[in-house]
Amino acid sequence: MKVYKTYEDLPKIKLPFGQEVFISDSTIRDGSQMPGIVMKKRHKLQIFEYLHQIGIEKLETFVYNERDQEAVREMLDRGYEFPEVTGWARANPKDIDVVLKMDGIKETGILMSVSDSHIIDKMGLASREEAEKKYTDALQYAVDHGLRTRAHIEDMTRADNEGFVLPLVKKLLEIDPGCTIRMCDTLGYGLPFADVGEPYGIPYLTRRLREIGAINIETHIHDDFGLSISNSLAGYWHGANWSSLTFLGIGERAGNAELEKIAIFLMQRVEGFDKYNLECVTEFARYMEKEIGIRVPRNKSVVGKNIFAHESGIHTAGVIKNPFTYEPYLPELVGGKRLLLIGDSSGLEVIRFKVEETLNELMHIETTVDKQDPRVKAIQADIQKLYNQEKRVSAISDEELKKYVEKYFMLEPIIDGRSADEM
Repeated sequence: MKVYKTYEDLPKIKLPFGQEVFISDSTIRDGSQMPGIVMKKRHKLQIFEYLHQIGIEKLETFVYNERDQEAVREMLDRGYEFPEVTGWARANPKDIDVVLKMDGIKETGILMSVSDSHIIDKMGLASREEAEKKYTDALQYAVDHGLRTRAHIEDMTRADNEGFVLPLVKKLLEIDPGCTIRMCDTLGYGLPFADVGEPYGIPYLTRRLREIGAINIETHIHDDFGLSISNSLAGYWHGANWSSLTFLGIGERAGNAELEKIAIFLMQRVEGFDKYNLECVTEFARYMEKEIGIRVPRNKSVVGKNIFAHESGIHTAGVIKNPFTYEPYLPELVGGKRLLLIGDSSGLEVIRFKVEETLNELMHIETTVDKQDPRVKAIQADIQKLYNQEKRVSAISDEELKKYVEKYFMLEPIIDGRSADEM
């Protein structure tokens, strides 16, 4: 009989192909294009530092302007093994030359738009054939100048993959067999289901890329339909070894797959995967809120302020007895803190726990309180009265609870004593 009472008891899954998987961060490249935000050099350097603490393998960056180049130079000067700083270029020699001027960058991504809308309407090219020549020439130029390459196959999930994209990729792999083929689900049309074919199926596209010889396959999924995490994991499940992510999922429109979600899934749910350290991610999220203006929803996975907050009676009682009951992973794993709140759905157990906590703080001694203590019940009755009268729309703060504790546990006995003497 299997018993699941601790985190260690739960079985972990295995990736079917058993491949080692990696993360490439695009927070300061794709993420910086999010409407309404401006990333200064100091922001990019701090993001780089957080990614280093986590252990992310790569990040990509623009190097077009002087401030970006200054940031990259400072990143390279720190001498970290991870994350490796990589470049990004459009498919032309001039862009690649800019990357080449950045001494220390050994790899660049090259944008290769493949849907007819992008080729003809956006880029103004005459045909797919013209696009193919432009892309193969650019990749050849990068390889000839000593760069490792990533081919960013833009809008792949709205393209003719069998008729155009896969033959193009074959030619790219002839030029650079180690080229990382990035499947860009540019508008989030991809689907994670194994039996979905051309052009939407992420499993299908991953399988086809493997069949034609790609050894490095990366997903880059936008979240327009809310499937970016599912599709990124589907990529890994079906043989991709990289995913391109952004912290908090920032980016254009609905953003990208979130780095912190993929990382926690790999660490907690996938067998033998413990190379990332997520203890800084909560601090990282607060930094993004304060310094860059990203609003993090309270209920956002991993880093939201409510992730380890408990108010309802059943939940808080369970967590007090065993965090495993209602927490999918411990707060300290991601640098978070458990928060037990008293609100309109709170029971005696959380009030007892908070009262005990407050008494220990006030009296500087360890004390225990029974939840059937009439003083605990009196505090609960006072609090419920506030909600019953609809005078309260928020949780009871620790400072407010302290006043209740002082009233019922410290002041009332004195008052009662004085009344007895007078009598």
